[in-house]
Amino acid sequence: MSFQAYLTNIEAKTGKGPADFRAYAAAKDWLDGGTLRPDVKAGTIVADLKQQFALGHGHAMAIVALLKGKKKEGDA
Repeated sequence: MSFQAYLTNIEAKTGKGPADFRAYAAAKDWLDGGTLRPDVKAGTIVADLKQQFALGHGHAMAIVALLKGKKKEGDA
């Protein structure tokens, strides 16, 4: 599955797109300069996204990659 397909599926399930998850991460104080702070662990984010949005592990990790800046919308 491409990264964009993950984002599309996440949006279909939650009604939230990448900008919404960036805003959510900023509100949780996970970001610094628009990317994930180094002291924020992926496990913390994954657990939160699973609880708040009922995401599976793979979809939550896609959001982590998005927040880290390793992947972006449109990536294969």
